[in-house]
Amino acid sequence: MLKAWNGLGYNRRAKYLHEAVKRLSSMPNVMLSPSHGNKIAYEDLRRLPGVGEYTAKAMRVFAWDEPEVLIETNIRAAFIHHFFPHTLDVHDRAILAYAKEAARAQDPREWHWALMDYGAHLKKTLLNPSRKSAHYAKQSKFEGSLRQVRGAIVRAIAQDASVAEVRRRFPDRFEEALTALACEGLIGRQRISGLRRQ
Repeated sequence: MLKAWNGLGYNRRAKYLHEAVKRLSSMPNVMLSPSHGNKIAYEDLRRLPGVGEYTAKAMRVFAWDEPEVLIETNIRAAFIHHFFPHTLDVHDRAILAYAKEAARAQDPREWHWALMDYGAHLKKTLLNPSRKSAHYAKQSKFEGSLRQVRGAIVRAIAQDASVAEVRRRFPDRFEEALTALACEGLIGRQRISGLRRQ
């Protein structure tokens, strides 16, 4: 699985996706019911591993073009730019009122695509409006981070290479990263023992 997913983003997501597919395939009559038009009901989506409110709503919008209201970083930027230009610490609850009204009678998929594209454009051409959000958090530096070390370990495994070079590059964070990957089930305990001996 790590080889197939390598380079596509957070490896934890691949694990959740794999677990969700196994769960869906083991209970198709419950999850994909004719009463829902052979779509997965929102409540059932939320029960899948790694699927939170945003992901479940995004699946309804983008997979099935069903009416829903999404707030993510680019959509947040668009609404803050137009409706809260002089306000700080804007909470998503405040944005939601505008988002619900603006989404009425819109094609859900096209509307949210357009909002995401527009928000991304605003962030490139202006000071990021999302900085005024109560939910804004600047991402920590990648260089030397645990994310970087975890990624380097996973890449080495996916390429059937030795992790010894990763250990040499990141001696202070290597064990922490290896333990985190094991705890999340991304690397089996037996494999971890072998990697520690490399």
